[in-house]
Amino acid sequence: MAERIVVGMSGGVDSSVAAALLVGQGCDVVGVTMRVWPWQEAAEPTKRFGSCCGSEAVEDARQVARALGIPYYLLNLEAEFNQKVIGRFVAEYGNGRTPVPCVSCNSNLKFGSLLGRARAWDAAAVATGHYARVERDRATGRYLLLRAKDTRKDQTDFLWPLTQEQLGAARFPVGELTKDEVREQARRLGLVTADKPESQDLCFVPDDDYRGFLRRRAPEMFRPGAIVDGRGTTLGAHGGLPAFTVGQKRGLGLATGRPLYVVDLDPERNTVSVGEAADLERGRLVATAVNFIACEPPRSPLRVEAKIRHSHRPAAASVRALEGDRAEVIFDAPQRAVSPGQSVVFYSGDVVVGGGVIARTAPG
Repeated sequence: MAERIVVGMSGGVDSSVAAALLVGQGCDVVGVTMRVWPWQEAAEPTKRFGSCCGSEAVEDARQVARALGIPYYLLNLEAEFNQKVIGRFVAEYGNGRTPVPCVSCNSNLKFGSLLGRARAWDAAAVATGHYARVERDRATGRYLLLRAKDTRKDQTDFLWPLTQEQLGAARFPVGELTKDEVREQARRLGLVTADKPESQDLCFVPDDDYRGFLRRRAPEMFRPGAIVDGRGTTLGAHGGLPAFTVGQKRGLGLATGRPLYVVDLDPERNTVSVGEAADLERGRLVATAVNFIACEPPRSPLRVEAKIRHSHRPAAASVRALEGDRAEVIFDAPQRAVSPGQSVVFYSGDVVVGGGVIARTAPG
């Protein structure tokens, strides 16, 4: 019998082509769109969700499934998304951190809840349109997460929490293609998503105004406080920590005659600390919730390239495991604006060694 695979279809070109490739391989494909949008967030129906989750996206996914001749379902995961993704997103900002909600969505919903339902349907795996690859290490038996062929579109930094069980049941069909090749495949098949533009915003913040979203969800987090320099001298006032991120330069409202940047957020004192560009440099960090994929947690320093945000070029560093699913990363050269709450991902060539959530940083 053909292998049954559930494909998470967002209504975009990548997941559409992922489904098409699996159909071409003779798999028994089932298309599913996760309905995760928070209906209560806006008065106008068209503004209640982003481009990857809205009614237009659902219709596009349904049309693609129809063209491919596969069954299609709309799965309501709104409550789980609200708790496991949006709830954590809001809580992290309340703690003075800058979270990456796509990481939680991938590990908890796409390869968590959706995978559980897929197995109930006798499916062997869940496939998505992520630009990534999975291989089995013959020597160790471990599943390895590898960068995509198209390094410009690589999304492995959003997938680092996946467990061995989840990676074993994950399929990333477009990981071997470039974005241009994906679009060409979609055009050749006549899919309605072939030339659809990419979504650049968070699916639950369609207007890209995350501060406005946070004010609606948790107005109590926006408590006025002081903006201070490195000596603790008050330079001005702020209207709430969630309006700031480490490295931010604009919107500080300070008239000091020199450029200043946010270097730290202290939720206990409710202060925003600012400094000059050199004050943003950090030589080490400690990460929590660390998941080592390619190896057991290294007790002695392991040479890697560490990536501290999606747009960051991985930098040479050493990583070693600490107690309690933590790890210490020491960079060869200081890195700019290392932000607590963001992901740090460890690479060895194309292989994702592991990753974690940045908890605290130090200058050197």
